[in-house]
Amino acid sequence: MGDLQTVALISATAAELLIIALMIRGREFRAFPAFFLFLCWSLFSDWFLFYVRHSSLATDSFQIYLVQLVIDSAMIFALLVEIAWSILRPIRKSLPKYSWIGIAVLVALGALILWPIAGLTAPDSLSDLGRKLFLLQQIPAILRAVFFLALVAFSQLLSIGWRDRELQIATGLGFYSIVSLAVTTIHTHQAVGAQYEWLDVVAGLSYVAALFYWDYSFATKPAERREFSPQMQSMLLAVAGAAHSTRVALGDAAADRSNKHRDR
Repeated sequence: MGDLQTVALISATAAELLIIALMIRGREFRAFPAFFLFLCWSLFSDWFLFYVRHSSLATDSFQIYLVQLVIDSAMIFALLVEIAWSILRPIRKSLPKYSWIGIAVLVALGALILWPIAGLTAPDSLSDLGRKLFLLQQIPAILRAVFFLALVAFSQLLSIGWRDRELQIATGLGFYSIVSLAVTTIHTHQAVGAQYEWLDVVAGLSYVAALFYWDYSFATKPAERREFSPQMQSMLLAVAGAAHSTRVALGDAAADRSNKHRDR
């Protein structure tokens, strides 16, 4: 089992280094900086955790893993916002300057909605800390999977296809997230043992498969970004305009309350 995990780690490292090199060569790290940083962080954290498990730091591995999980979650949050913002590239010049903040708010709201839903799948035997750790694992995975499925479902409306970088990145994220969720669900109904460890290896291999898919994707030329249909452009611009008007109105209301407070 240990040999297989080491092979998976080495394979993941090679695949991550190749994607990083391809992104640097094609200068695509400029278009997807969050994805580039996510790969660099994964490369570092995988080997750091490997070192922790085989060193004197093993006694503190839980705390170290918890910190790593929090950073992972922040990286995934930034990555999803980046993909969504990149999809809107054809109309970004027509959007308010800080529209990406609205996307970040929507992603954050999605995570908040998933928090109680993910909690329903948590084993009753978990401690409070264990439950929080479980949710930190589940919520980003569910968010990635839902994001991927939404992009696939609305790909025609969004004018994106399998040769577009946005959908390629989301596909890799969605694939290993769905496998990880399935493994976690099975884990909650089985005892720790050899079969338990095998499932963890399967989850790790799904990430390696996603990395190799990204290697193939970034080694090929992406499709030219298509424009949205006029109807889709009108709808997106109307939504953005409504959100901007609401934000301005809220800002004005807050300013009025502040002025009244000072007058008193």
